[in-house]
Amino acid sequence: MWIFHGADSSTRLWPTWTRWCVCYAAAALCVLCSPVRTHDACPASCACARDSGTVTCRDGGDSEVPGDVPDWTATLILVGRNISTLQRGAFMSNGTELDMTTLSLSYNGIRAIEPYAFLGLPRLHLLDLSHNQLESISARAFHGLPELRSLYLNDSLLPSAAAQLSNALSAQSLRNLHRLELAGNRLKSIPLVTLDSYNLHALVLVNNSIESIGWENVTNLYQLKRIRVYLSSNPFRCNCGLEAFYYWLKNSSQCADAGRLLCSEPEAKRGVPVEKLRGEDVDCMTENLEAVSYVFLGLVLALIGVVFLMVLYLNRGGIKRWLNNIREACRDHMEVYHYRYEQDSDPRLANVAV
Repeated sequence: MWIFHGADSSTRLWPTWTRWCVCYAAAALCVLCSPVRTHDACPASCACARDSGTVTCRDGGDSEVPGDVPDWTATLILVGRNISTLQRGAFMSNGTELDMTTLSLSYNGIRAIEPYAFLGLPRLHLLDLSHNQLESISARAFHGLPELRSLYLNDSLLPSAAAQLSNALSAQSLRNLHRLELAGNRLKSIPLVTLDSYNLHALVLVNNSIESIGWENVTNLYQLKRIRVYLSSNPFRCNCGLEAFYYWLKNSSQCADAGRLLCSEPEAKRGVPVEKLRGEDVDCMTENLEAVSYVFLGLVLALIGVVFLMVLYLNRGGIKRWLNNIREACRDHMEVYHYRYEQDSDPRLANVAV
């Protein structure tokens, strides 16, 4: 508007206009020259497929989860990244939630999962933590995953983490869990307090150290007809303690690999399929009756022995005389045999006899 003023006014305003133009130009130059990071860019050392929404990061030297995951990511695969600890909100980029549905973290050497590590992933359907070396799992590790359908923890749990797993899996946010895989973790029992708290359709416990499944779990399995359990490659002890599980196995089709369940003990039944056992092999009543019969036989034999010893003690005088008579008779016989031997050995007596 200075063009409508006089010459003096225009002369005064010109330096001010120049300074403003120079400032705007410098600012624009700084913006253009500075590196710009958008939420659509692919993280460093990762491969991105925008069409499928997949981001794959392999064998990097990073020890943390990438903090610049694109907003469009549906599947994030991290392999060989040497991530020792999953910290709280590890996947919350700048405090915002992601629409990720699949997260694979296998083979990353993960040792600890802290509370609320998966915050910011409310729509996550599949979480794969297989083939790590977990030593610690917080009881709140899986909080914030209301849509989680599949959880894989195969070959990942060290003994300390296996002891904590039951508390970690009790999270209310896992109520929609459909598939739980815990193969190869040397578990000795089902690590779920109750099965009816979940919406499980598949429970994989292959290649663990389970010797038997108790009445409580068998009762839950009877009630949850929809669930399918996988139990092959476990060292089942085929004795009286397997009775409840044996009858469940015979009367239910819920164990998908029932034909591959083998006995490891006792030695006489090693390698025998569990479903091929006879009822008396696992019948607690029969086993108890056998034990009672052996005990009774032992008591009877002991009683007979005591009576025999008492009879000997009460008749010790007569037994002593009887033994003395036997000794005297034996000595008389020996003297006769000795006399005959002397006659037979003396040649003079022999000639007289001839």
